[in-house]
Amino acid sequence: MTCKEIIEALYDLEDKDKVAFKAKKFGIISYNSLGIYHKDLKVIAKEIGIDNTLALQLFDSEIYEARLLCSKLFNPKDVTEELMEKWVKTFENWEICDSFCMGLFSKSSFALAKILEWSQREPEFEKRAAFATLASYCMADKTSDNALFEQFLSIIKREAHDERLYVKKAVNWALRNIGKRNVDLNRKAIEVANDILEFESKSAQWIAKNALAELQKEGIRMSDYPRAIYRF
Repeated sequence: MTCKEIIEALYDLEDKDKVAFKAKKFGIISYNSLGIYHKDLKVIAKEIGIDNTLALQLFDSEIYEARLLCSKLFNPKDVTEELMEKWVKTFENWEICDSFCMGLFSKSSFALAKILEWSQREPEFEKRAAFATLASYCMADKTSDNALFEQFLSIIKREAHDERLYVKKAVNWALRNIGKRNVDLNRKAIEVANDILEFESKSAQWIAKNALAELQKEGIRMSDYPRAIYRF
């Protein structure tokens, strides 16, 4: 399919009622949106397959759903730092932020550098991108040892004061996913959550309590990464 054909297919699925519903129900406010659910875009992406050229053309169309498709069609191995910077600056809601972070950024060779860099950014969805990428990287990287992930715990503590909804949710997400890699990181994450619980800000209190509820839950499912090293 050509870019033009895909965009025509997207317009065939246009539903402005869904644009309003997504904004009201999920807080997904998007410019130039057609109102197509993520699950429907996944079906389209599966039919097309990986195609970097097409992905870039779709992104440059400035149609919201076409940009979401870009995150599903581009090969993560071909992601460049320049593309990451171009894309991250356009994020306008958590849906498109997380789609790129989970589908591309966490699988790229620049993931760790961008987590560190973006965690210090001021724009809400650029900072969210740092922690959404980290949360996803915890599941994508199955071989790195604990030291790699422990370095991010101090960053999580530092940013736990950010009161913005989509930042604090991503910080919490990253903390929980670090704590679900293996039993030792679970203990470390619980210690950090208890430290954050001592902070006075409302965001820190929420992050800590929510993380502790999951990380201390009986029968919590952990990935045990890296395999055959960390055991109960």
